Amino acid sequence: MATVLYDYWRSSASYRVRIALGLAGLEWESRPVDLLTADHKAPENLARNPQGLVPTLEIDGLKLTQSLAILEYLDETRGLGLVPADAAGRARVRALAYAVAMEIAPICNLSTARHAVAASGGAITMEGWMHAFIGPGLAAVERMLDHPSTGRYCHGDHVTLADLCLVPQMYNAARWAVDTSALPRITAIMAALHDLPAVAAAHPDRFKPKG
Repeated sequence: MATVLYDYWRSSASYRVRIALGLAGLEWESRPVDLLTADHKAPENLARNPQGLVPTLEIDGLKLTQSLAILEYLDETRGLGLVPADAAGRARVRALAYAVAMEIAPICNLSTARHAVAASGGAITMEGWMHAFIGPGLAAVERMLDHPSTGRYCHGDHVTLADLCLVPQMYNAARWAVDTSALPRITAIMAALHDLPAVAAAHPDRFKPKG
């Protein structure tokens, strides 16, 4: 049975899953769901993802939703080592991952930001909203990385759940011109991550619609 990812090219959650699929060495098919034209709210997407979100991963006869749950499924079934073996390490990696995926990303979701802009009557801009939350959120992650367990990557020298969450958020920071020059630990980790084929292959530019 084919592995299919229903995703949107710029979705942070989809980006995380694409990296994990690459790390797992899986062959998979991308079926785009255009968030800008509200395809995610169409009956077809709601049938596979009741929340009306992306991504949805069809794999092993299952339909999986929620990117962090998908990442842990791939970790457990494909032995990716995305969470450490020790309880303390798992707690740290999850804290770093959640700091991005549950704190920064949701409030910078396109629908949330658009609502804020509309509700403010234009007093809030998209750029202003993104800068208000991405910069301080990443600064907090930078402080969390001031820890003996930080290595080549967020936790030691093996890619973890935290790294898979950090990559898309840094893409978003660059997209919205957020200054990350004062984040040396994150900058060094990103340089190492960008050397990985699975990370390069998952980049949104490779999935950007043509035309």
